[in-house]
Parts: sequence; structure tokens; C-alpha cells
Amino acid sequence: MPKISLKGQKMPESPIRKLVPYAEIAKKKGHKVYHLNIGQPDIKTPDVALNAVKNNDIKVLEYSHSAGFESYRTKLSAYYKSHELPIDIADIIITTGGSEALLFAMGSTMDVDDEIIIPEPFYANYNGFSTASGVKVVPVISTIDEGFALPPIAAFEKLITPKTKAILICNPGNPTGYLYSKEEILQLAEIVKKHDLFLIADEVYREFIYDENDKHFSVMNVPGLEENAIMIDSVSKRYSMCGARIGCIVSKNKEVMATAMKFAQARLSPPTYAQIASEAALDTPQSYFDDVIKEYKERRDALIAELQKIEGVKVATPKGAFYCIAKLPVKNADNFAQWLLESYENNKETVMVAPAAGFYSTPNVGLDEVRIAYVLKKEDLIRSVAILKEALKVYNQK
Repeated sequence: MPKISLKGQKMPESPIRKLVPYAEIAKKKGHKVYHLNIGQPDIKTPDVALNAVKNNDIKVLEYSHSAGFESYRTKLSAYYKSHELPIDIADIIITTGGSEALLFAMGSTMDVDDEIIIPEPFYANYNGFSTASGVKVVPVISTIDEGFALPPIAAFEKLITPKTKAILICNPGNPTGYLYSKEEILQLAEIVKKHDLFLIADEVYREFIYDENDKHFSVMNVPGLEENAIMIDSVSKRYSMCGARIGCIVSKNKEVMATAMKFAQARLSPPTYAQIASEAALDTPQSYFDDVIKEYKERRDALIAELQKIEGVKVATPKGAFYCIAKLPVKNADNFAQWLLESYENNKETVMVAPAAGFYSTPNVGLDEVRIAYVLKKEDLIRSVAILKEALKVYNQK
């Protein structure tokens, strides 16, 4: 029998999606499952985006430019400048989701067996993108006790080798919700310039910041970092358009962008209807975002308050995005998450969480942690935590 590739064997399962079969079985039993496992917002997609597709009279669904519609990139540049990000149309290539933007970034800057340093826990698919690109992830651990703040720069220095090509951050962070301060970004900028590395920043949750004194500081705002900085962005969360699969790679580095364009040409073009929706979404009124941020802040506050009431649970309050990491009084969160779906119900209801070990690349770290996405309405989050509290009592009595 022919064998699959070694790369395929090494490709990690998604900690977010691998328990789906158990959730499906639970639902077939008649159990309601509260999905705290995946960052799929329940917020309505802006009408302006949906109507742009509904009311379009396209007769031929053509390819677009490999870099994406010029009209979209022009409008996107204006959007960034309105948010004080000095990004021109030439700095943008539209991609099929932020995922493709990350693959283009890795493909353009790294060769097989090169290394990328990532503070962990990190978005689980960074492991997958790195494996697909033949790149080695070198983790630097941030901890729940420190609120998942940036590890000391000395910890990064120790990990840099001749194979190191980049540092990758997510700001605000998935899965932690941590928001890097301006000072932390400037520290990273200094180290990448010192060692001639790229600083790749996944900024797809830029608008999701909940406290008045907290501000997002982009890598695109650091003077003198133009040749080192690569920004990843997406419409998925900002406009609740996960299914559109539209993102972009952004950089002032002309060689990076010319190289990324070759990858873009190889996949021909990003999807046409999704670009139409994404371009129209830029006309979404500010009131939409004000309402969304207010809603998520209420959800965050309710979730954290309820989790903190459970004995043995530790949680760091997220400053942005819509995730948190919770440390549970269990030895193995994978087993617990499966048990919740397979063997537990509370009034015919249960919860689905994402085991956090899959958000680390260091073996045997995060085994007692889960990621919770607060993408459900407040009442459902409170009910979910109540179920979790009772489930932990039953599970620990087994």
C-alpha cells in the first residue's frame, strides 16, 4: 500500500475540531451542546456586506487580480489609514483568509528546517502552518500566573540560532486574549532588528479590546521596522464573516511582497463574491462595532466572574479577542472534554471546550487547561459555566 507523507503524518489535529464527532453523537442523543470550543461569533454579519452579494448582477464569475480587487485594496488602505496605520495599496495582498496570509508569510521568508519563535500558548493552526511549510516552531512559554504576558526578552535571545528567521505573535492573542503593550511590541521590534529577523503579527482581533485604558499598538506603527514587519489580517472576526475566507498579508518590505505575490499567482486569485462582501463591509457604521464591543465586554465579564467562583479553577482575564484560557482541577483536559460530550449531561445539556494542550508545541504543557470562546450570549455562558461546575464535581468523584 502506498504511504502518506511524513509531513502528513506530522500534521497536527485541530484541538478545536477533533472532538466534533463526540458532539455530534451527544446531539443525536438529544443533548444540547453549548459550543465554547470555536471562535465562531454569533454576531450578525453586517447587512451592507450581505446585500452587496445579494444585489449583485454578475454574469460571469471571473478571476480577480492575484493581489485581490484593486478597488478593495484601495478602500482597505483608506480604512487602515483612518486607524492611523500607514498602509498603502502596494503594501496589501488579499488572501483566502488569514490562514493563507500566514502560509504566504512563512513561504516568503523561511526555508525548510528554518525556525520561528512563537510565544505559547498560541493559535493551534500555527503548528499546522509551520508543519506544512517545513518550518520548526521554537516555543517560548508564557504563563497563566503572569496573565500570559510577553516572556522576558532574554528568553527569546536564548532561543535565537542561525536558523531563526522570524518571531510570530498574535495581538490580541488567540487563545489567551492577552493584549501586548506598546512597550512589549517595541521590545520585540528591537530584538528582530538586532538579529535581522522578521516580526510577523497576526492582528485579526485588533478591534476587540474591552477596557478604556487599553489600546492596540500595531507592528506597522513602529518607526524603522518597515523591512522587518509583516502584518496578518482578516475579515472573519471583525465583521463576523468567518465563511468569507478573506484576509490579507501586509508589509512595507517590497521583496517580501513581491515574493508573496508569486505564491498568490500560483493559487490564481482570492474568491470573487467574498471580496465583494468584504469590500462592502468596510462601509459598516461605527455603531455596529460599538454594539459588538459592548456585547463582548459583557460576555467576558460574566464568563470570568462565573469561572472565578469555581473552586480549583484559575483564569487570566483577557484584555482582547474573545477567548480565555482556564486551568481546571483535572489531570487531563482532553479526557475531560471528551467525557463531557460522551458521558455527561445536566438536564440534557453539556458543554464543548477546546483542550489547551493543542495550543502549545512544548510536550506535556497545558494538559489541565482549556480554551473557552465567549461567542455565546451572556445567559448561555452563565449556564455553560454552571454545567462545567457540576461536571467537574462528578468527574473528580469518579
